[in-house]
Amino acid sequence: MHDLATRLRRLPPSCGPARLIAVDGHAGSGKSTFAGQLARELGDAPVLRLDDIASHDELFEWTGRLLAQVIEPLTRGETAHYTPYDWRARRFGPPLAVPPAPVIVVEGVGAGRRALRPHLAQLLWMELPREESWTRGRSRDGEEQREFWDGWVGAELRHFAEDPSRPFADLLVRQCGKGYEVIPGPAGTVGPDQAVTHGDDPSAMC
Repeated sequence: MHDLATRLRRLPPSCGPARLIAVDGHAGSGKSTFAGQLARELGDAPVLRLDDIASHDELFEWTGRLLAQVIEPLTRGETAHYTPYDWRARRFGPPLAVPPAPVIVVEGVGAGRRALRPHLAQLLWMELPREESWTRGRSRDGEEQREFWDGWVGAELRHFAEDPSRPFADLLVRQCGKGYEVIPGPAGTVGPDQAVTHGDDPSAMC
């Protein structure tokens, strides 16, 4: 993880002074956990979770709000402010700030969508099959979210059919027993000496 963070810091800015690092993948694939660990390794970099941008009415139709509330201010070198969605109360809350930090992690299904890719310094894809990811997600969220998941699966399938992220991923991330394996993705141009990043423990490898 340390090696990956070092490489990401060295990337040129992609959105004003910031380097936006997208972590995409199927729901339940481990994006949030990985993004949190990566952010800590990046010196507590801000993490923008797309679950806060989406809503019941706009599972994937939130591009305009994200561009207006976050991307455009960051491009100008300004602090962005977005209104996070409360999934239980079903309403948007008070604004939260995203400063134009050197590195910002954007995590969520659709983080690598077509409209965002021009603003990304790097796109990472969590390499876990969709059925396995969804099973993990359903188990995590419990019976009370069963109806939501029934609707989500169809929406996710339609989104990735129309606007896939994985073919444009620079890196693929696979979870191992004690860490992560990171390998070049379909769009990656990583050199042979940078093909794999292990966990913080030197023995953490698949």
